[in-house]
Amino acid sequence: MKNIGLLILLGFVIVSCNQNPKNSEVSTVGDETKVMVDTVRDGMFIHITESYNDPHRVLMPMKMAAMLSKDKDVLVYMDINSVELLVKGAKDLEHKDFDSFQTYLKILIENKVGVYACPTCLMVAGFKPEDLMDGVQLAQKDKFFDFTKGRIITLDY
Repeated sequence: MKNIGLLILLGFVIVSCNQNPKNSEVSTVGDETKVMVDTVRDGMFIHITESYNDPHRVLMPMKMAAMLSKDKDVLVYMDINSVELLVKGAKDLEHKDFDSFQTYLKILIENKVGVYACPTCLMVAGFKPEDLMDGVQLAQKDKFFDFTKGRIITLDY
């Protein structure tokens, strides 16, 4: 009886030692075994609330999102007043030392960054979902967590 328990325990140890970490690859060369673990990218969640009355507060996070999207997972969430920048026919926003809002928006969409508008704020501002510019989406709570596999770091403007 004692031997059966020992064999079962030994079996669990062997099985657990043969488990590969998630996102890993095992390679063996001669007598040497190496485990290569992929790094997981962290994500940046950028929240923008302002609009035409404070262009610096809008364009700074848009610039950061565009820069970070080259090598990080990024999501841009716009609510309160900022939704008026996301509708078709919206006047572009400019400020010294920055590219325009629509230039950054185009970069983000080309880089496959999710740019989301708050549905309630859109409605309060008098717009409908079909008024959103191409590439801009209505916010969905699941997207706030699914856009990255790493940590989520938030910048709030």
